Amino acid sequence: MDRRESIKALILGTGAIGLGLQGCKNVNDDPLLNQEIAVAETYFGRTPEELERIEELNEEQLFNEHELETIAVLSEVILPPKEPFGGPIEADVPNFIEFIGKDMPKLQYTLLGGLMWLDHEANTAFGTDFKSTPLEQQKQLLDPIAYYDAEIPMKVQSLGIQFFSLMRNLTLTGYYTSELGIKDLGYQGNQPNVWDGVPQDVLDQHGVAYDPEWIAKCVDQSKRGVIAEWDENGNLLT
Repeated sequence: MDRRESIKALILGTGAIGLGLQGCKNVNDDPLLNQEIAVAETYFGRTPEELERIEELNEEQLFNEHELETIAVLSEVILPPKEPFGGPIEADVPNFIEFIGKDMPKLQYTLLGGLMWLDHEANTAFGTDFKSTPLEQQKQLLDPIAYYDAEIPMKVQSLGIQFFSLMRNLTLTGYYTSELGIKDLGYQGNQPNVWDGVPQDVLDQHGVAYDPEWIAKCVDQSKRGVIAEWDENGNLLT
């Protein structure tokens, strides 16, 4: 599911709750709710201005092919793919980083400069660019900036440290906000709890007990989907 589809589902879900609270009222009778649903279906949680901004950014190009390929390789070094969910490439993380770089221009110096720095370091050490370097040699280049300790003097350029920190954050953010990453986390979304009342030992400890008539109305799992009704004096009816 696209991230914007997720937002759409949340908005429509909120609308559905509103319908439930209104009983069987026809959605066509509520112009405000109709408007909210129409906006959700049209803009997926985005305003027209935001959609225009997204279109403009999608028409721009920040990274060339070589740079995108380098980002793809680096992202899998940072977060190796695993079954059955795949990794950053399957989650389209390189394009996510491309979009963020265009949306936040202040990051471009670190991203573009860092990619150049990475290729320079690989060429100096191994005579090749980073993406073509074997994994173990890639790790040799990355370890000093990935595990940098400011208290230990090291001959490591600050640009490399900033670049790797930014790439690590973007890679993890891009992956774990994607459909694959959410599945990898095992996140199921909000789930309704089953409440059977305060445990008996706690009630006994405080010397209190439920009113049998009240508990029969309020703690009955067969009626979980029934909306409570109250009389004019605040007494629970169902």
